[in-house]
Amino acid sequence: MKKEQLHLTHPDKIYWPDEGITKGDLITYYRSMSPYMLPYLKNRPLSLKRNPNGIRDAGFYQKDAGEIAPGWMKTAAIYSESSDKMVHYLVCNDVKSLLFIANLGCIEINPWNSVIAKPGYPDYLVMDIDPSEKNTFNEVIDVAQAIKAILDKANVEAYCKTSGAGGMHVYIPCNKKYSYEQVRAFAKVIAIRVQEQLPRITTLERSLAKRKKNEVYIDYLQNSIGQTLACVYSVRPRPFATVSAPLEWKEVKHGLSPAQFTLKNMHERVKQKGDLFKAVLGKGLNMKPALKLLGT
Repeated sequence: MKKEQLHLTHPDKIYWPDEGITKGDLITYYRSMSPYMLPYLKNRPLSLKRNPNGIRDAGFYQKDAGEIAPGWMKTAAIYSESSDKMVHYLVCNDVKSLLFIANLGCIEINPWNSVIAKPGYPDYLVMDIDPSEKNTFNEVIDVAQAIKAILDKANVEAYCKTSGAGGMHVYIPCNKKYSYEQVRAFAKVIAIRVQEQLPRITTLERSLAKRKKNEVYIDYLQNSIGQTLACVYSVRPRPFATVSAPLEWKEVKHGLSPAQFTLKNMHERVKQKGDLFKAVLGKGLNMKPALKLLGT
């Protein structure tokens, strides 16, 4: 039987007008980065954010693959309580699937924190450091370092990446040992400790309307089934084609800028440094002794 072909369309379409970066450039980037990205995508449902007209268009979200999924691509049917129906998610397990998703206009790639075989048990805990309008990136860095200091006290390994936008993400390996509820409760403990240490610039208030414009939101609620963040190495629909870049903790210091990491230089950085995020999919934390060390 003849293999179904992947047809890539409109490679010359401009996605980043100011930088002259095209859809073809995006697809080339994902092709080159696929060996590094695919371990973080394998067997995970994807929530699609599509920007088929480039970054100046608001784009749209799509969870249900519906009829867009080709016969060769893996999908996962998962019941959604919010919509009271089965949702058919795309699953990206190979380079062909990654390029198909990019060809849909998905500039960014958004996988679940858990895999389809064990959807209620995440592979990692995430702390989403989300700045408000008037925060500086140095303040985001201060929050990341406060999280790191608390986790060091708890003897918990953590790994940091830029969001590719204005924030940062701190990941703690869990290796599917705990439910989302358990992971979220642990993340809340960390968030409260950080907020107590940095009360002037941080908040746990989720509502933008109630949040001050100079408060960094420490979002521990991302640790819920179906919630997604931009995958490590994902491009973002932002100026300069910034990328969600893994960092060494020694790089997380004042003066760092998310604009340093782009579609144009990320592949070379990974060739030099290797995959700094690899341990995120490794051995998970031991929650009980960690909480004990924190006096909880």
